[in-house]
Amino acid sequence: MLLNCDLGESYGSWTMGLDAQVMPHIDQASIACGFHAGDPVTIDRTLALAARHGISVGAHPAYPDLIGFGRRSMNLSAEETISSLHYQVAALEGMALCHGLELAYVKPHGALYNDVMANPQVRAAVMQAVASYHRPLVLMLQATPAAEQYRAEANALGVRLLFEAFADRCYNDDGSLLSRREPGAVHDRERMLAQVRQLQTQGNVTTAGGRVLALQADTLCVHGDNLEGVRAIQAIRALVDGR
Repeated sequence: MLLNCDLGESYGSWTMGLDAQVMPHIDQASIACGFHAGDPVTIDRTLALAARHGISVGAHPAYPDLIGFGRRSMNLSAEETISSLHYQVAALEGMALCHGLELAYVKPHGALYNDVMANPQVRAAVMQAVASYHRPLVLMLQATPAAEQYRAEANALGVRLLFEAFADRCYNDDGSLLSRREPGAVHDRERMLAQVRQLQTQGNVTTAGGRVLALQADTLCVHGDNLEGVRAIQAIRALVDGR
């Protein structure tokens, strides 16, 4: 199972995450494109790190919401959504090429990601944005029981999907993530490693309601916002690699 992490989310003098410490332990770096976080220098430095460590890079586009870190939903038209994604992805792709890197995938961020999973109109616009890009790119979505429906929607547009599960988040019975406002939404180290082990060996998770939920996960999202997060990623890496 691959490990992916959202990176490049610093902006100006504000630092977010420990990208340099995280990068050696992951397979995929989803890099902010400037709409929710990230600036040209941060993007350039993050891509340089990815090139140094041989990491696959993806675009992490968002709603245009720097103040809210992309966590506030916006009522964009389909045309606005498609154009904003093309703008962000193309910018990141151009900078990646300067480092000899080829952009591999697109993973929506924050509220846009949530809206893609919950709103068919937003999902259709995002899929159309990927489908109409000048070359094929993979779209990363959350692994849920509706995965085959999403795959059928994507196949109709010629888009390939990559499904991700979350190492440190508790799931609802329908496959959505338990709100961070609820107790137990974010796993501690022991529960996180148990969930990773369950995903790897059984292909399922145990939900907040006690249901065993099958998930078709190609990649596992991890978070390295602090030193404890980096240590957790190292432990997950060792577990996934069988060390």
